[in-house]
Amino acid sequence: MGAEQPWNRPARRRRPVRTGLVFAGVAVLLCCVGVAGLGAWNVQVVTQASGPVRETADGFLRSVAAGDTDGAYDRLCADARSRWSPIGFTSWMRTPPLVSGYEILDVSVATRGGRPHGTVTVRLTRDSGLTEERKLSVVREDGDWRVCGDPY
Repeated sequence: MGAEQPWNRPARRRRPVRTGLVFAGVAVLLCCVGVAGLGAWNVQVVTQASGPVRETADGFLRSVAAGDTDGAYDRLCADARSRWSPIGFTSWMRTPPLVSGYEILDVSVATRGGRPHGTVTVRLTRDSGLTEERKLSVVREDGDWRVCGDPY
């Protein structure tokens, strides 16, 4: 009986609270990274769209000011073209006072329902000398940006 007992290491206390906090911290970090990534993607979509939205509105208004009714009509969305025949649109554009110039004041692009859409604020100059501000709605349709609604 004189044999010595082998030494055993004392049992470590378990720390379930610390483990739970570590897992919760990792989950919160992953959520923050996901939200930041989604936000960066949304900003990228919006900033990349503002140039084409401006170009679409500029092309449309350039056609309107030049009296190119066919060019302006081609830049309308399908919904606007369903409400305006080419002849009706031409007669509407040629009704005085005509648009003789324009200035793009602001371009804003946002997403609605996951789809980007733009609003372009313009100052139209009529041949009578009067000016007025209008908002053009620009939507993405079949890969292209088109002016939608009643354009001016």
